[in-house]
Amino acid sequence: MLELHPNILQKNGKDEFVVLPYDEFVALRDLLEDMEDLVLLEEARKENAGEPGISLDEAKKRLGL
Repeated sequence: MLELHPNILQKNGKDEFVVLPYDEFVALRDLLEDMEDLVLLEEARKENAGEPGISLDEAKKRLGL
């Protein structure tokens, strides 16, 4: 689990900004990117439900890899 140590900066008595240690920011950014990838994967699975898949070798061949 990701543990954050935020410092909250106020402006005119209201919370305005959050400052995180850089390594926590990077970990949070990477986690968000992974979650976005999972959402896109699930959307693709729904769009392609019932359609036949292809092997990794076939995908590489089609992509010229």
